[in-house]
Amino acid sequence: MISSDELAALQLERLRWTLDHAYRNVALYREKFDAAGVHPADCKELADLARFPFTTKDDLRSCYPFGMFAVPREQVVRVHASSGTTGKPTVVGYTRRDIDTWAEVMARSLRAAGGRPGDIVHVAYGYGLFTGGLGAHYGAERLGCTVVPVSGGMTPRQVQLITDFRPDVIMVTPSYMLALLEEFEAQGLDPRATSLRIGVFGAEPWTEEMRAEIESAFGLDAVDIYGLSEVIGPGVAQECVETKDGLHVWEDHFYPEIVDADADGRGELVFTSLTKEAMPVIRYRTHDLTRLLPGTAMPAFRRMEKVRGRTDDMIILRGVNVFPTQIEEIVLRTPGLSPHFMIELSRPGRLDVMTVRVEASPGASAEALARTVKDTVGVTIAVELVEQGTLARSAGKLQRVVDFRDN
Repeated sequence: MISSDELAALQLERLRWTLDHAYRNVALYREKFDAAGVHPADCKELADLARFPFTTKDDLRSCYPFGMFAVPREQVVRVHASSGTTGKPTVVGYTRRDIDTWAEVMARSLRAAGGRPGDIVHVAYGYGLFTGGLGAHYGAERLGCTVVPVSGGMTPRQVQLITDFRPDVIMVTPSYMLALLEEFEAQGLDPRATSLRIGVFGAEPWTEEMRAEIESAFGLDAVDIYGLSEVIGPGVAQECVETKDGLHVWEDHFYPEIVDADADGRGELVFTSLTKEAMPVIRYRTHDLTRLLPGTAMPAFRRMEKVRGRTDDMIILRGVNVFPTQIEEIVLRTPGLSPHFMIELSRPGRLDVMTVRVEASPGASAEALARTVKDTVGVTIAVELVEQGTLARSAGKLQRVVDFRDN
């Protein structure tokens, strides 16, 4: 196990390389550094990172699609993307070495969660542009596991495969795990009779109450995983099965900071990548609210608390990032709909539901709006059309989102 002093030395070496790599090869970073009056050579110690400017999602959008790449496009072996607010996704790229690094931190995460070589791992995260499925897949293979790449959906089939293949580990969103629980019960099957001993849950916030329910229902250990596409994907931080007391950040690859902290040390989580070649990120503002604590199960690596909220208006719905502005753009270009709408979030069963209530003219189609949102944002919503003048008006900033999930 690396010592704290060894880790700090490695971080500084890698940080200085990253700053130089970004400055030399990404026009946006060169412009931002020059505007802030800093140069990579100014980084003499880790504390000097605070002198460098932040990176935001708007920066990534402004460079769409490949302007943030620090290597020639021909050296990028894969791209992933997350939904954006302007109809264009946020694009991230990986060199072959980046994919290798990602597999390494995911394998490390899975082992910290309790996975072992030879385990069967049922991956029910979505595959495709979303980083969850392939990130989990590569990490499990790197650890020496047998991977069942089920992806999302087809809930009855998922239950059949879990029953027949007898996996040791499941990697999935926590809300979908509760949907699987309902399917087990609907089929008259005892979820505690499965072979599952570990669940690795991420891609959306979840509570200690949800952890307790899942663990009790399935008789397994439920642990948290954290990541985001802009930094690398899942595998940035992982909760250890021995302690379940927060997520250890893999600080040899991702340097964390907390900015705008309150008296308890909670603030916005910011990350700087230390080893990424294709798309380094410098002080990337995640908008996630948490705090950093000393390491426990892995003393050299600091822990981050479970994310307690966000500094922006992003909604995480069944693992998909959704912004109210995305819905607004679609409403405005759908015939027969007015610009007056509200988003209601509820949890009538196990899964979160988004209902868009929108004022409409006679003959407008709720199905057209729901279909366009599904096609462009990637999430299923309910739509309720209401008469003109029904929804509240505001002279100030309108509260577009009403959340009934915790009520």
